[in-house]
Amino acid sequence: MKFEDYPAPVHPPRCAHPCEECGLRRNPAFLPVSPEELHAIQSFRTGTRVVDAGRPVVEEDRPSAQLFTLYSGWAFRFKTLSDGRRQILSFLLPGDFIGLQDEFAESHTHGVEAVTAVTLCVFARDQLWDLFHSQPKLGYDITWLAAREEKMVDDNLVTAGRRNAAERVAMLLMHLYRRAERVGMAREGWVVFPFNQQHIADALGLSLVHTNKTLRRLQQRGLYKLDSGWLRILEPQVLETLGDYFERPLRPTPLI
Repeated sequence: MKFEDYPAPVHPPRCAHPCEECGLRRNPAFLPVSPEELHAIQSFRTGTRVVDAGRPVVEEDRPSAQLFTLYSGWAFRFKTLSDGRRQILSFLLPGDFIGLQDEFAESHTHGVEAVTAVTLCVFARDQLWDLFHSQPKLGYDITWLAAREEKMVDDNLVTAGRRNAAERVAMLLMHLYRRAERVGMAREGWVVFPFNQQHIADALGLSLVHTNKTLRRLQQRGLYKLDSGWLRILEPQVLETLGDYFERPLRPTPLI
C-alpha cells in the first residue's frame, strides 16, 4: 500500500448540501429514515461548521447553544482537572451525535476537541424538544445514541478499573479500528489513526512512559502496525483475546 494514495484529509469534505444528499446516509452503517423524518432533520439543522485539528468543538467551560453530528474526521470528548490533567472520555467518529449530555446536566460536563480537521452538522439546542414532540421516533433515536455513548463510557470504566496496561491498549486499538472500519474509513486493511501517545495515555489512565513501553511491546510482538498515521491490525484474534474484546458485529445506528 502506498500511503500517499490515501492521505489523511487536511480539509474535510463539507456537508452544506441538503440532508437527502448526505454521503453518510448512503453508508450501511446507518439506519435509513423516512422522507418525513429526513425533512424534520433538515429543518432541525441550522448549518455546518468546520473546525481545524487541535481546536475546540465544544468549550469545556462554556455553555453551548448547539448540538452537532460529526460528518467527517476524528474528535474526542474530555474532562480536565484543575491541575491540567486530562481524561479522554470517548473518541468520536462520523455519525456521532455531540453535546446531548449538557441538556441534562446542572453544569458543563465536558469539552470536545478536533483531532483532525472536522466537519459538523449544527443543530439548535433549543429546538430539541420540538423535535422530540413532532418526531418521537427521531427522539427515540437520539435517546438510543445517548445510551450507546453511556455503554462505551461503561466499557472505558471497566478498562481503566480492571484491565492491565497491555489489555487496555489492546482494547483501545481494537475498539477504534472496528468503529472506523464500520463507517467506511478502512483502506486495504488500514485506517487513519491520527492519535499520538498522549491521546492514548489520557484515554487509558496510563503514564506517557508506560503507554510508550506497552505500545512498543505489542508492536514488537507483531500484533499491529502504525505507519505514517495509519493503523493496521495484524493479529486481530490475539488482540481481541488480550483485551477481552468480543463485541458482536456492530449494528446499524441512527443518524441525526
